Amino acid sequence: MSDLIYVTEEGLKKMKDELDQLRTVERPSISKQIAEARDKGDLSENAEYAAAKEAQGMLEMKISKLEDLVARSRIIDESKIDTSTIRILSKVKIKNKTNNSVMIYQLVPESEANLKQGKIAVNSPIAQGIIGKKVGDVVQIKVPSGVIPFEIVEISI
Repeated sequence: MSDLIYVTEEGLKKMKDELDQLRTVERPSISKQIAEARDKGDLSENAEYAAAKEAQGMLEMKISKLEDLVARSRIIDESKIDTSTIRILSKVKIKNKTNNSVMIYQLVPESEANLKQGKIAVNSPIAQGIIGKKVGDVVQIKVPSGVIPFEIVEISI
């Protein structure tokens, strides 16, 4: 898993904040739960102790994954993004040629995708179909409901 992942500055900050929260708040909380359960006596039949130990294992796994993600993350320099073609972090206005609806999406790393905010993952079908295209290009994108033609209307940052 040594592949680099590209994130925005905001995305990296969010991951670091979550990691800090897990280390400084969640980890001590679970340690306290384990100590309290241990004080109740026989550990072989102590469901609270078993649950707390399992929660600790899950937390440590989550911390480990997040540490790995942060270590492999590289911030994308938005000032060096070329807007002549669609790339990661491009904001695109596309027109559905079937029903003439216009949508605006920003292509972001998978960890930052949020459809309500208009941010789609670069590995989504629509993003995969438009990456590398220019304004005026018409692309056929296969989506679960079939194949839809989209026209690239605008590319920005």
